[in-house]
Amino acid sequence: MENFPVVDMGKLNTEERKATMEMIKDACENWGFFECVNHSISIELMDKVEKLTKEHYKKCMEQRFKEMVASKGLECVQSEINDLDWESTFFLRHLPSSNISEIPDLDEDYRKTMKEFAEKLEKLAEELLDLLCENLGLEKGYLKKVFYGSKGPNFGTKVSNYPPCPKPDLIKGLRAHTDAGGIILLFQDDKVSGLQLLKDDQWIDVPPMPHSIVINLGDQLEVTI
Repeated sequence: MENFPVVDMGKLNTEERKATMEMIKDACENWGFFECVNHSISIELMDKVEKLTKEHYKKCMEQRFKEMVASKGLECVQSEINDLDWESTFFLRHLPSSNISEIPDLDEDYRKTMKEFAEKLEKLAEELLDLLCENLGLEKGYLKKVFYGSKGPNFGTKVSNYPPCPKPDLIKGLRAHTDAGGIILLFQDDKVSGLQLLKDDQWIDVPPMPHSIVINLGDQLEVTI
């Protein structure tokens, strides 16, 4: 969709800052989504995350997923499946404590890269929360404090692969849902469009863009503000 909000973070340090802040404000109020480009995460790091994630899936997860599909007879379904996502996934917890050393099958380079990526995502999330504070007329750091809690914020990474599905009209990669968290940062595939959002009772494709980060305002943030 041509008018899907795409925010160039680099313009925040130029004479276009005011217009960029207005774009963020409109995106938050009317979409709950926007796409960030020229953010603070390097292209090299994002390329490495994508490469290692795909290698890890091929090496450690693909066969297990195929076995799950076979065991449930999913290749031969004749009617729509409403209680299953066509998704191979694992979860890394970063805060308040990390489980990255406990996840089996991750090689050391992948662990190190995902830890670095998480640190960059955390920094970007905090930057975005402060931009929201500015638009809302709140003091800098207010939203970060709200989510901090007594033990610190909850922050993790869901790593998902969506293998080719033989019955895409009957099994969805991920069922319709809302995200319960505060702010969600998504690094999606830049070649295959799959993510959609519901706006004005229509499902709209989130355009895949190289090295962009999709921002989704979660349920907790909506309630907070």
